Parts: sequence; structure tokens; C-alpha cells
Amino acid sequence: MNYTTLPNSDIKISKICLGTMTFGNQNSEAEAHSQLDYAVERGINFLDTAEMYPIGGNAEIFGSTERHIGSWLHKIGATEREKLVVATKIAGPNRGMEYIRQPLDFSKKSIHEAVELSLKNLQTDYIDLYQMHWPERVMNMFGKRGVTELDTKWQDNFFEVLSIYDGLIKEGKIKHIGVSNENPYGVMKFLNESEKHDLPRISTIQNPYSLLNRLFEVGLSEICMREDVGLLAYSPLAFGFLSGKYLNGYPENSRMKLFPNFVRYTNENCFKATKLYKDLAEANGLTITQMALSFVNQQRLVMSTIIGATSLEQLKENIDAFEVVLSKEILSEIDRIQEIHPNPAP
Repeated sequence: MNYTTLPNSDIKISKICLGTMTFGNQNSEAEAHSQLDYAVERGINFLDTAEMYPIGGNAEIFGSTERHIGSWLHKIGATEREKLVVATKIAGPNRGMEYIRQPLDFSKKSIHEAVELSLKNLQTDYIDLYQMHWPERVMNMFGKRGVTELDTKWQDNFFEVLSIYDGLIKEGKIKHIGVSNENPYGVMKFLNESEKHDLPRISTIQNPYSLLNRLFEVGLSEICMREDVGLLAYSPLAFGFLSGKYLNGYPENSRMKLFPNFVRYTNENCFKATKLYKDLAEANGLTITQMALSFVNQQRLVMSTIIGATSLEQLKENIDAFEVVLSKEILSEIDRIQEIHPNPAP
């Protein structure tokens, strides 16, 4: 396993991060524990979750992902927990999840409530990396390509939010902070407010990055590389599309069969691009999964790649894929396909 350093810290994190959003819905508590055990056995020390998980959630199963991780952390004990880097996220507004709390915002009350609940669910005294799952303001994400109008109801509160996190860091409840599903505007505002007022600096940004979505390269890559904000690349397999399994329909119990409202990857160009990537991989003796994960891992702009699985077999295949190194010729062919079908899954 390869490791890197979390920005603004001396914390070593694995280049592979275990995503957990299936725990508590598609995966039982026992299956979650098995995945966690196997990931650690393979050298992964970085875990990512969120208060809103599991995916496909509702009021009944809300928080069960964190609780499954918490029961596992309790089982392995404090000494082993200290070897891990545990990341979670506070949910933002505007996504139809009013059952989490009211109001869903980044006020002091909401952030404190969210942190306390995550600490309780995770059965831990501190959170290594605390992230904002998506911005408070309405913007382009989850399938929207661009910002065409401003959210006039939202008011600039970057300073206030960072001040709240400053207090929680001083209390020892969180160690570092990050953003997710963020744009260049939000990243630079957080960085500027940190610099102006000597407040905590965002260490990471968790955004989508895959063969089907390379939009991070457009405006965020230079900012994050120059400012030392690490990209945690999520959905490197594009919700499973880049396994190739959806090219001939949706298998039973697959994510797209279970959650048909997730349409980010279901447009015609996603299918066309996926077919071209699959053909390229197989022409070079690889699976499309191997090529897709290796591509993300080889990008200098990626700090760690978040992988998820619903079975140990999938998890093993995903981790093994990071041993593949793509040639310059394959990378050039990938760029050629990207030119034909640029970023079909924004």
C-alpha cells in the first residue's frame, strides 16, 4: 500500500480510502465489519463516511453507516482506532433530507449537533477529518453542468463557519476540515478567510473524478495543487458504470436497479464512452475496472481515491487494480475518448 500525507498535518493516509455508503442498507453490520477488517489487512488506514449515509437512506436507517463503523471501532479498541484516519461529513440543505435535522445548514447549532451525533455513532472521541458534504448555497452539482444564476437566499458565511470549526478543533473534537462537491469559488473563499483571520485551513476537497467526469481538471486542479488542498476522488467507478456491468441492462440488486432516481451516469453519452473505455481496456489485457481505477490513481492531482464495494470480492478486485500502471499509449487513448465524449457525467 502506498501512503501520502494529509495536507497541513503529519498524518499519513493510504492512497486508497474505503468508502462506506453501502453499510446499513446494501450491506449488513457483519458485512461492513468484514470489509473494514479486510481493508485494514490490505493496508488501508483511511475511512470515509457521512452522517446521511447509507445511500438510499430514509429516517429509519439514517446514521446506520456511522453506527456500523462505530461498533467496529469499539470492537478493535482504542489503540487500533488511533492508527486510523476517520473522515465523516455534515449534510447540507436542499437535498430532501429534512429528517436529519431542522434546519439543515452550517449554523453553530447544526454543526455542533452533527459533530456530537457523529462522535456518538462512531464511538470515538475525535474525528480526524470533518467535511461539509455539499455547500449551503444552491450550485451546480450532482448532474448540473454550470452555474447560470445565483442563490439569492444564501448569505456569505465562510468566516462564521470556519470560526465554528476553530472552536471544535480547539476542543479536540475534530482535527482537520474539508469540503465536498465544491467549486473554485468556495475553495478560494475558505482559503482566503483562513488566511485573513488565522482560522483553520481546509485540507481536502472530496469531489467526483473518473473517466466519465474529469471536470475537476478545469478550474479546481490548479487551485488545489498550488494551495495544497488534497483531492479525495469519489465515484472513480462512476456508481459502478465503469465496471461495465450496466452496458447490457441493470442486474438485480445492483445500485442502479435499487436506486433508479440516481441518473447522473445514465445518459446516452455515458453508455457510449463506457463502451469505448471497456474496448480499450480489453484490447490491452485489462478489465475496465482496472483501467478506470488505475487512471484515477495515476493522476498527480489525486491525493487518495475512495473506493466502495458491496462484497469482499469486489473490494479485493478494486484494491488489486491499484497495482496496475497504465502506459503512455493507453493514457493517450483515454484522452482521445475524452475528446469524443467529454465529461458525460457532471
